[in-house]
Amino acid sequence: MLAFQVIEDRAAARVGGPEALAGLMPAVLSTQEVANRPDRELLSAMTRRIFQAGMKHSVINDRWPAFETYFWGFEPEKLMLLSEEQLEQAMQNRALIRHWGKLRTIPANAGEMHRISKAEGGFGQVIAAWPDSDLFGLWAWLGKRFQRMGGQSGARFLRLAGRDTFLLTDDVIAALIASDAVDGKPSRKADRQKVNDAFIEWQSQCGRPLAHISRILSMTVD
Repeated sequence: MLAFQVIEDRAAARVGGPEALAGLMPAVLSTQEVANRPDRELLSAMTRRIFQAGMKHSVINDRWPAFETYFWGFEPEKLMLLSEEQLEQAMQNRALIRHWGKLRTIPANAGEMHRISKAEGGFGQVIAAWPDSDLFGLWAWLGKRFQRMGGQSGARFLRLAGRDTFLLTDDVIAALIASDAVDGKPSRKADRQKVNDAFIEWQSQCGRPLAHISRILSMTVD
């Protein structure tokens, strides 16, 4: 497996140097900052990711202030009580993205987040405490407990929430193969563990967040 310094040097050379590379890194919060995030902010991030899936992200981001206003700041205790009639009213609001299937996730996911939060002292506590060595486990847990959080959505929600995580985009997978971290697309559990282990090893070498390692990897391929 390639040393991470080699990978980072390749990425920097492609984007115009170390300073340019630094400017392209995603924001990552500390573990304590994630743990302390209010549930309303995390539910907003989760819902935003659900609406971003399959759509242009900039369109969703431009509309999000309207979502925040319409849905009372995404307080889970309020939104878990949304009725079908209230969701039907939302479908008439042109300021929102009127996607019935996605709108219906709001009360369901609000209720699930509220239940977890009450049991664990905050939803942010759960995702912050999950070990980096089992990020695939965290993604799977999110997909099981919440609606429309399968596939890449769990990881992308965590990224929106500021929780450090890598992504498995096509570019990252290609870079992992080129770096001899895996032999092919990580579809088996053993291969996914190799991926997680590779990120942890590279992190020990460079001290960077996993999100930065992921972004740097993606910049080494066409």
